[in-house]
Amino acid sequence: MIIIYNLAIWMHIIAIRISALFNPKARLWLEGRKDIFNKIKDDLLDNKNIVWFHCASLGEFEQGKPIIEAYKLKYKNHKILITFFSPSGFEVKKNTACADWVFYLPADTRLNAKRFITIVKPIKAVFIKYEFWINYMNELKKKNIPFYSISTIFRKQQLFFKYDWWGKQLKNVTHFCLQDKESADLLHNLDIKSYSITGDSRFDNVLANQKNPTENSLIERFCKNKKTIICGSTWSKDEALLLKYIKNNPQNNYIIAPHEIDDISKLQKETNGLLLSDLDESNMNKKSILIINTIGILSNIYRYANIAYVGGGFGKGIHNILEPVAFGLPVIFGPKYQKYNEAIALIDKKGAISVSNYTELDYAIKSFKNFDTSISFNYIKENSGATEKIISLL
Repeated sequence: MIIIYNLAIWMHIIAIRISALFNPKARLWLEGRKDIFNKIKDDLLDNKNIVWFHCASLGEFEQGKPIIEAYKLKYKNHKILITFFSPSGFEVKKNTACADWVFYLPADTRLNAKRFITIVKPIKAVFIKYEFWINYMNELKKKNIPFYSISTIFRKQQLFFKYDWWGKQLKNVTHFCLQDKESADLLHNLDIKSYSITGDSRFDNVLANQKNPTENSLIERFCKNKKTIICGSTWSKDEALLLKYIKNNPQNNYIIAPHEIDDISKLQKETNGLLLSDLDESNMNKKSILIINTIGILSNIYRYANIAYVGGGFGKGIHNILEPVAFGLPVIFGPKYQKYNEAIALIDKKGAISVSNYTELDYAIKSFKNFDTSISFNYIKENSGATEKIISLL
């Protein structure tokens, strides 16, 4: 089976090389890994006590951030190295103060895994949520390096619980810090007992952000005089639905933060919206639609709105709904939310509504006219505390 796995990794690399001819993200994926081992070797020199944290992308970094920060406080003589799989994580956080070094993760081939671990010599490895790269896991096991999987969540549809070989790979993990009991039950069925149910560290991250948000006075003044609906991490299907609502409800202010900002001109043309980069005192009251054309500020500007629509629910799944919930907002999202415990819980608590069409969107927004913000605030508070539990196990 390992032969098939390694073949799949090489096929993935080849597919990215082909995609790089026309896809900017694929190009970044390749360019960021050029001469990667020499870069790592030169930067690390003879440093010791390196702890390796790995995140797939930006969302996993935000999930791991409170843990990394708490770890640095607990182990002051340890150095932090963070790797990313995706350009959308690395390009935004390559200069983060959380880490001593940030690199792209070399593709998971046997040779790459061996070279990486030989150069870095981590004293422990911590992977966040979904990441399980088999060759890296095997190499860590061979070197007797503790390997932790944190804020992890499993579902019975995953390969680990369908095929014996995949399930056995999870036995290379020193300890799992799991989000819920369902995940624990699945591991128990594989006769894996090295786990703890610690919760989801994203709650700690959004709670910390709520307590100390970054101010944006221009956006605050843009939102001040009208009810504002903020549409975060939207894709084209989300936007098609939202544009119909916006057209029929010009009395509100709208902020749209697309998930992809590489080609934002189409959205600007369709909405006649104002780009954040052009927003100033002279024009903020002339437009009712503001388009966010920069990355990394969405989590802080939810605080200025009244209702949040979070995108992704017409595709693979919804993006982070905890960010707006932390600021007391009710949340609306598309129909594909079933993999997200927080979405299910908030729907049950009347703090969120899933929509599939215009009629349902219109109803949802009207339903949240007099929303009780304590629903959102209490939900975040009640589920925080994972970081402290995880740190005690690392």
